Amino acid sequence: MLDDYQHWLRLHRGLAERTVSRHIHILNKLLPELGTATHDYDAARIRIVVRKWRGQTGPAGLRTITSALRSYLRFLAGAGLCRPNLDHAIPPVIQWRLSSLPQYLAAADVERVIASCDQLARGRLRDRPILLLLARLGLRAGDVAGLRLGDIDWNAGMLQLSGKALRQVQLPLPQDVGDALLAYVEQERPRVPQDAVFLMMVAPYRSFDQSFHVSTIVALALKRAGISDPPSSGASLLRHSAATSMLRSGATLEAVGTVLRHRSLKMTAQYRPS
Repeated sequence: MLDDYQHWLRLHRGLAERTVSRHIHILNKLLPELGTATHDYDAARIRIVVRKWRGQTGPAGLRTITSALRSYLRFLAGAGLCRPNLDHAIPPVIQWRLSSLPQYLAAADVERVIASCDQLARGRLRDRPILLLLARLGLRAGDVAGLRLGDIDWNAGMLQLSGKALRQVQLPLPQDVGDALLAYVEQERPRVPQDAVFLMMVAPYRSFDQSFHVSTIVALALKRAGISDPPSSGASLLRHSAATSMLRSGATLEAVGTVLRHRSLKMTAQYRPS
């Protein structure tokens, strides 16, 4: 059943592989409670499962869970494997928009984080471009983890990213980001038949199969930089810092939204200085 669902997500919904994997991971947690007899699913059972998870996770995590469940129920209904419209039984996750504004680092602290790579005996050339991609282009952790060698156009100085619904976006590579990427690929990246740009530092030199590897690199860099009480410690901190810095430097909401690949300017407006 989940194999068919994965195929549906890729072919009909156009979701990126990391999003497909996240949906399947969530459903593997939910299915023991939902059961496999999909024709027996009803609104009461769906609400019981959602209520249980509401008590175990915050609003952001619950939104991710309900999104995956809603998608799965739509797939089942379309295939005639459950009653139609059960996705409407999932209660909305209430959280006031902008109630939690993005947190960011001051520009000087961002530079300290990047410079902390010089303290590394191993991985210095790998971690620097990772931090720069987050801090200069505002990439998401998943973007960095999923970056492929073929996504970099060295001659044109452009980076191609796969967005949601298979949208392809090209971004210009700032000089320092391009230089750092080239130094890593030429001098430190293991010579193995892997298409992923960033690899583990120990054999068997696998790619980052989860985006949390990128957030771990950020957390360690914060510690090395001596930033003992950051507002958060994941990759999103540098993304938020990049957006805030661009707006404070005079960039328009439209320009920043394009770089961050926001679908709505309302999302970009969160970073606007008050």
